[in-house]
Amino acid sequence: MSILSKIKDFFARKSVAKAGGGEKAIEKQKAMGKLPCRDRIEILLDKNSFFEYDLFIAHKCTDFNMDKKQLYADGVVTGTGTINGNPICVFAQDFTVAGGSLGLMHARKITKLMDHSLKLGVPLIGINDSGGARIQEGVNSLAGYGEIFFRNTLASGVVPQISVILGPCAGGAVYSPALTDFVFVVDKISKMFITGPEVIKTVLGEEISMEDLGGASVHTEISGNAHFFAKDEYECFEQIKTLLSYLPQSNTKKAKAIEPRPPKVNFDVEKIIPSDAKKPYDIRDVIRSIFDNSDFLEVQERWASNIVVGFARLHGETVGIVGNQPLVLAGVLDVDSSDKAARFIRFCDSFNIPLVTLVDLPGYLPGVDQEHAGVIRHGAKVLYSYSEATVPKLTIILRKAYGGGYIAMCSRHLGADFVFAWPTAEIAVMGPEGAANIIFRAEITGSSNPDETRKQKVQEYIEKFSNPYVAAENGHIDAVIEPSETRAALIHSLRLAANKKEVRQFKKHGIPPF
Repeated sequence: MSILSKIKDFFARKSVAKAGGGEKAIEKQKAMGKLPCRDRIEILLDKNSFFEYDLFIAHKCTDFNMDKKQLYADGVVTGTGTINGNPICVFAQDFTVAGGSLGLMHARKITKLMDHSLKLGVPLIGINDSGGARIQEGVNSLAGYGEIFFRNTLASGVVPQISVILGPCAGGAVYSPALTDFVFVVDKISKMFITGPEVIKTVLGEEISMEDLGGASVHTEISGNAHFFAKDEYECFEQIKTLLSYLPQSNTKKAKAIEPRPPKVNFDVEKIIPSDAKKPYDIRDVIRSIFDNSDFLEVQERWASNIVVGFARLHGETVGIVGNQPLVLAGVLDVDSSDKAARFIRFCDSFNIPLVTLVDLPGYLPGVDQEHAGVIRHGAKVLYSYSEATVPKLTIILRKAYGGGYIAMCSRHLGADFVFAWPTAEIAVMGPEGAANIIFRAEITGSSNPDETRKQKVQEYIEKFSNPYVAAENGHIDAVIEPSETRAALIHSLRLAANKKEVRQFKKHGIPPF
C-alpha cells in the first residue's frame, strides 16, 4: 500500500471512529436534550486544546456475535486538554455507541487516563452518560468498574476529581462519581440510581419515575450525592470552569493567587447581623462583605443548608469557608450538615486550602430522630476533620457558640491557629434562657414573680458568661474585634500562617467515624 493510500485509509478510519453511533444516533441524543460527547468536550475545554488518545481501541468480546460489531472508540472518548489554561485529563462516555455501555477496553481507556492524571498531577474530569455494564462482556465489565474504583481511591486527595452526570449513571457505575470530589448534575438530564424503576416495580411493586428516583433535584436536595445543580449543560460547564479556578492542580501545589479585590460596597459587614440575637440573617451576606469582590462559590447549596460551605478568595488567595446558616434551623449541626462540613474540610486540607470558619449556632440539633439517625457519630466527623486538618485554620465567632457546637466549629481546642470574636459573640455551655432555668431554678420557683425573676437571671447569666470576654480572659480566643476589622484580621492571620508547619504522629491513616 502506498503512502497516499495509507493516509487515505487513516482518515477514513478516523472519520468512522469519530462518528460514534452515526448521524441518526446523534440526532436522537440531541432530541433527548443532550449534547453529543465530543461537543461536550469542545465546549468544556479551552478552544483547540483537546488531544485525543486511544481512538482506535476495540473491544475483545467474541460472544453474542460481538466480534462482528465495531463499537467505535468503544463508546468513550479520552484525552487531555486545558481549562483556564491549566492542563486536565478528561473522558466522556458516548451514549450513541451501545448506550455508552462499559466493557473491559472501554474501562481500560478510562483507567489509562486516570493513571496519567495521577502521575502527571493534573485534575481528572469524567463525563458520565452510560447505560451501565455491557452485559455481553459479563464479569469483564465488572472488572472494568473495579479497576476504575480502585484508581478513584488512589487519586483521592492527590488530584481533584470531578464527575459530570449527563445522562444515566446506574448500578455499579454510580460508585465512581461517589468516590470523586465533586459531582455536577443537570436538570432533567442527570439520572443516578443503584436499582432502576423496573427493578423496584418488580421487587417492591412500586411505580416510580427515573426523575423521582434519582434525578438532579433528588441528589442535590435529598441525598446529598451531588454538589452542583445546573439548568442545562452549558451552565454546568461554566460551573466546572469556575470551580477549577479556585483549585490547585494537585496536592503538591497551591491554588493560583489572583489580583486582590476588595468586597463590593453594597455588602456592609456592620449592618448584617440584627441587634436582636433571636433574629436570623444570611451568613452568605457576611461572607460577601469580607471576601474578595464579594465572590463566593457555594458547594452543595441545596442540601443541608443549615451549614454553608464553599470557596472564596482572601487578598487573592483561595480559602475554604464553613459557616453556620442562622436562616435554617438557627444554624444547628445535625446529621447531614455534619457530613457536609466534614467532607468539605477534609477536601480543603488535602489540597492545601486554608479554612475560615464563621460561627453562629446554638449547638447540635436535639431530638429522637437525630439520636436514632446517629448524630453522635455524624457530629464526631466535624470534630475529627477539623482536628485532623493541618492547613491554616482561622475562626470568627459572630454570635452564638454554645456547648458542643462551640467546640466543634474549629475552636482553639481543635487546633485553630487564630480565633477571633465579635462583641456580639455569646460563648457558653448553653443558651442563657436554658442555663438560667437550671442554675437559678430555686430562686425562680420561689419568687413571688417567677417571670420577672427569670428575666433578671437570664440577663445576669448573659452579663457573667454569655459574652466573648470570659473566653478572652482565659486565652481561648485571641482577640475581640469589631466586625469592620474582620477582613484585615483574616488577611494578617493568613499571611502569618502561610508557611505553617505542623508535625503529627506517624500513622498509616486515622479511623474517622464513618
